[in-house]
Amino acid sequence: MNVDDIVRDALREQAAEQPPATTGFADRVLAVRRRRRTRRITAAAVTVAAVLAVGVAVPLLDSGKKDVRPAGGGIVVEKKIRAHPDQSPPRDEISVGGTTMVGYSVSDTVEESADSAVVQRTYHLLDPKSGKYTKAAEWSWVAVAPGGKTAAVLERNLPASRIGLLDLTTGKVERWIQVDHGVGGLVFSRDGRKLVATTYSQNPDRLVKVEGDPEWSQPRESSRTGYFVLDVASGDGAWTEIKLGKDSVNPVGRSMVNGRQDFSLTDDGRYVWEGRPMEPGYVFYDLSGKKVPVPAGYRYLSWFVEAGRSPDGTLMAGDFAGEKWKTSSYVLDAETGAHTEERGQQLLAWVGNKQLIAWDIGKNDKNEYHNRLVLVTLGSDKEVPLSGFRAGNDGDAARWEPLFAQP
Repeated sequence: MNVDDIVRDALREQAAEQPPATTGFADRVLAVRRRRRTRRITAAAVTVAAVLAVGVAVPLLDSGKKDVRPAGGGIVVEKKIRAHPDQSPPRDEISVGGTTMVGYSVSDTVEESADSAVVQRTYHLLDPKSGKYTKAAEWSWVAVAPGGKTAAVLERNLPASRIGLLDLTTGKVERWIQVDHGVGGLVFSRDGRKLVATTYSQNPDRLVKVEGDPEWSQPRESSRTGYFVLDVASGDGAWTEIKLGKDSVNPVGRSMVNGRQDFSLTDDGRYVWEGRPMEPGYVFYDLSGKKVPVPAGYRYLSWFVEAGRSPDGTLMAGDFAGEKWKTSSYVLDAETGAHTEERGQQLLAWVGNKQLIAWDIGKNDKNEYHNRLVLVTLGSDKEVPLSGFRAGNDGDAARWEPLFAQP
């Protein structure tokens, strides 16, 4: 029996044994998660913001059908499950139910001087022809469009003066979009027709040394300046300045906007939003940059939870729970906030509206960092392993972070 058969049987078993999920309150959070949000929002936030915001999507594999949307959407989804519990980082494609891991990145802190460094990501992207992940070291930032045919990329030195549109099948940049404000982050809209490019005056991944602290930390003030909302087909779009006003600085004078805090679009494309490290955790704008009330269905958004909203918009992936199980997370009703506790240490990506891919530790594992990708089903206490376990602690070199694609 091969891996596909094992996983398929496990999924059938899950579907047949789903008990009602329990409810609880999201007031117990892992201390380490709290520390990451308050004092180490640098490298961790870089990765979180990337996966939360980037609208990556599954490549067209083995279907023989072509995508007709400008940014590569409208794809016919392949349902076959591919898991590799013996591989970490994965060498071969991981996908389930139309959601695919289209790549992963490994971050390293590169010192530039005694008091300056930068978080540098090295990407490995899925080759749709071979089904394997291959190194793409020339890019500092990658966002994959729905449909998986096109990626928006930035070259090594940030902020960048141009955005590349990379054909993932050929590995070649088909077109460059020139910009007159330096770009540090990219996010596709839900339909793949628009691209949000966050602008910075300095590298958003830079780190500094604070007197008396041996560790690298983010600068006291963010260098973020605003955003472009670009039409992917034409490359046209306007830049909107977002000033860091009084509400972006806390009482001790430190910026409440992370060094990297990229903008994203709501699912309907009507509003731009950003996460914030402090409550309520987000700010929403209209396309002209004017602040607006929280749109319907976004009140319970946690910007640092990568999975975000379910495809149908009815559910919201929430923060760590750890009540019913040693490692678990909340899933909330997007409108009412009613929540259930589900398996999964950190929720990463939706598979349809009833399953998610998550990080989780082994059954008897005491090390919270020794985690692997698993498939969880709402209402079930069973998990299906998708990758091997990651080694090392948070922030260690060679710990890989996945990029997921939904159809």
